[in-house]
Amino acid sequence: MNIDTLLVRSGMLHDSKTGAISMPIYQSATFAHPEIGMSTGFDYSRTSNPTRKALEDTMALLEKGDKGFAFSSGMAALTAVFMLFPAGSHILVSDDIYGGTYRLFEVIYKTLGLQFSYIDTSNIETIEKNFKPGITKAIFVETPTNPMMKITDLRLISTFAQEKGIISIADNTFMTPCFQRPIELGINIVAHSGTKYLSGHNDTLSGFVITDSPQLSEKIGMIQNTTGGVLAPFDSWLMLRSLKTLSIRMKKIEENAHTIASYLDSHTAVTQVFYPGFKNHPGYTIHTSQSSGNGGIISFYTDNYQRAFDVIRKVSIITFAESLGGVESLITYPKTQTHAAIPEKIQLRSGITDCLVRLSVGIEDIHDLINDLNQALS
Repeated sequence: MNIDTLLVRSGMLHDSKTGAISMPIYQSATFAHPEIGMSTGFDYSRTSNPTRKALEDTMALLEKGDKGFAFSSGMAALTAVFMLFPAGSHILVSDDIYGGTYRLFEVIYKTLGLQFSYIDTSNIETIEKNFKPGITKAIFVETPTNPMMKITDLRLISTFAQEKGIISIADNTFMTPCFQRPIELGINIVAHSGTKYLSGHNDTLSGFVITDSPQLSEKIGMIQNTTGGVLAPFDSWLMLRSLKTLSIRMKKIEENAHTIASYLDSHTAVTQVFYPGFKNHPGYTIHTSQSSGNGGIISFYTDNYQRAFDVIRKVSIITFAESLGGVESLITYPKTQTHAAIPEKIQLRSGITDCLVRLSVGIEDIHDLINDLNQALS
């Protein structure tokens, strides 16, 4: 079944008693048992809830995984994933990642005994060089990365992980299963900040983990149930409703983004544009081999830092705000917003300078967006 159809039908019940088309919100913390030793399949909502389960099953179906798990935020989802690894474990990590993920690793998991190496995961020689036999337990990648849009070869990563006997993990927030399905390329675990494109309306926090095997599903399920950072029934229902329009939103967002990226690339006040849909993008060939779309995130350098400030100050339709992936276009300043937790030395090494601006393109009229950027850049 085509993903467009799967999305529209997400959460639909075939209930002979009610015939509900929209998945009901099971706003219940606990469920009655028929008798001792028997269960309806639902006992306590931290463990499982019918509304959340419909969402989790949908995410597993979309990502072609074994099982899906819905969390209260993207950070809660990643927190659960890295609970898989005992103290002393070493993790290889993409060197250009979301600042909140970096903070999670450095502030929380380092104190719990995990070790992290931030490397160029697009380079197999660099990966091999930083691998520690017997100690390295996983490799975690973003592709495209946030905010520099670097591309990692997911097939290469999965092959490397299989050969070394470690777990491969990919953050698929930017692409969504509409454009990229890492598990189909051999990745073991996929994570999402569902707050972004999956929700698409800047109104619901959520996070997801999708596993590729019953063994990992059992472990993540135990962690989720034990720590309890689950998505509430109402938020699960909101996510199910949002998923129904994900495909058409992503198509419109990508269409707008490509037009805007081309406009920015030709503007005299813009010195460089980072967008994986450009044929001259360093990772273009790999990206197009593993993804069917380019998404809606564009990062660009202005000709000086004052210009970057002016663009952010002067836009009127595009909103200056953190986050991304909504129907509304948002503009951010990575250096002091999304990547503020990352030390300046690492920021500069990654390319995050005071001239860098990140744009999350929405579904507004393209002429209005171009006109807004044009007056802001003037």
